[in-house]
Amino acid sequence: MVGTAPVPPRSRAAGTRVSKPNNTKTGPLTISPRLLSPASRRLAAAACALSLAAALPAFGAGPAKPAAQPAQSGDELAAAQAESAAHAADGVAAIVNDTVISTYDLRQRTALFAATSGAKISEDTLKELRSQVLKQLETERLQLLEAQKNNITVSAGEVDKAIEQILNDNHLKKEQLQILLSRAGVQMETLRGQIAAQIAWAKTVQDQYGDRVHVSKEEVDAEMARVDAGKDKPHFLVSEIFEAVDSPEQEPKVLKDMQDLENQMHQGASFATIARQFSQNPTAAKGGDLGLIQEGQIPPELYAVLAKMHTGDISEPIRSVGGFYILGLREREEGANAKISNDPPPNPNPEVLSLVRILLPIGPKPPQKLVEEAIQAANALREHIPSCQAAPEVAHQMKGVDVFNLGSMRLADLNAAMQTEIRNAQPGGVTQPFQSAAGIELIVRCDQARPQDSHYTPPTREEVENQLFEDKMSVFSRQYMRDLRRNADIEDKIKS
Repeated sequence: MVGTAPVPPRSRAAGTRVSKPNNTKTGPLTISPRLLSPASRRLAAAACALSLAAALPAFGAGPAKPAAQPAQSGDELAAAQAESAAHAADGVAAIVNDTVISTYDLRQRTALFAATSGAKISEDTLKELRSQVLKQLETERLQLLEAQKNNITVSAGEVDKAIEQILNDNHLKKEQLQILLSRAGVQMETLRGQIAAQIAWAKTVQDQYGDRVHVSKEEVDAEMARVDAGKDKPHFLVSEIFEAVDSPEQEPKVLKDMQDLENQMHQGASFATIARQFSQNPTAAKGGDLGLIQEGQIPPELYAVLAKMHTGDISEPIRSVGGFYILGLREREEGANAKISNDPPPNPNPEVLSLVRILLPIGPKPPQKLVEEAIQAANALREHIPSCQAAPEVAHQMKGVDVFNLGSMRLADLNAAMQTEIRNAQPGGVTQPFQSAAGIELIVRCDQARPQDSHYTPPTREEVENQLFEDKMSVFSRQYMRDLRRNADIEDKIKS
């Protein structure tokens, strides 16, 4: 479904953070480093950004049997295709150009999303989720067939590297990932197949269009001039989710799908994970990251909503050119010459605070190995608690963890160690894990954090050139996918 409808062209160079490319060659095909930027190369995240509160093994649980390991073939695409064919007799979910997507494939990918997104999947939402996952599987099948037609291969080593990035980004060990998948009933081949499909599609687009894309000096000059002209305007670090409306009859269904996705995110699902799984714009490969946006870079109806949002907000679905968008505002940067107050936040360490206590109970004299494991789990929880209000919901996703709403507490009534940790935390923040007689603890401060303002930093000329290249490649990617779908024969066997 990627790029099934035209979307407004964007130049995201103004402030988009693009790391310096390298000259990596991947597999038998030379990949343009500008097409596969560092963010795009983290296809682990493109496959699934693990929600650590959901992903970590249940606290205090015994060992779980790891998921089965895939055969380390030289071509992961062939291995994925063989795996799918082996389960075709399980039932048919869809037929795409005479190839079968089995009900096994659909169950596996639905379970993978549920296990790694942090979303609460009820019986009422499961049917809609399966419908959305099936659409994505159909898209991936078209991409895989096109990759195979063009003799594109993906090696086991490339997928291993992507999985290693998942582990690094989420502070996980391989064993923890295996336990997560095993408990959800997900085979490792399912994750590997999704990653392989995304790598294959990036290679296919590069193979077909890479030689056609050139960024001239004049284009870079013009973009640098536009960047300079807008340097005193506020910029917004934005993520997007897009679903196309190909015909008027589709609009109510697409709107309902987008509203369901919005609800999942309000219930704790990761914006980036939802974007990677369901968004139909090329930005899906980067978790929906649009980079820094200023007025004039996106359609007026989108900017009008964005300008009223606060950091951390998620918009309702917005009808715009080609379909519906959901926007997420990650950060606001003021103009380069804007005056930003450097005054310290008022009363950063009051004597009375509203607190939430999170306890990983390991007893007063636990073995050192258990202490270390509990601290690791607490650190993972700490990174995924965005606010005091969300703390209980996040913490309860890890079995065995206790949560106490302490209400308003005088710091003087707490022990010295707890007072020190609380005073060292920022307003609205979470303490570092510390050990008490009851176990390993985290304390969440419920006072409001002061928004951190910053100035807009213009991009370098190299960053502008890289972004212009990626923008052009994105246009080709959308067109390529639109043409594949137009000529495809897709038959859904599971009615929504």
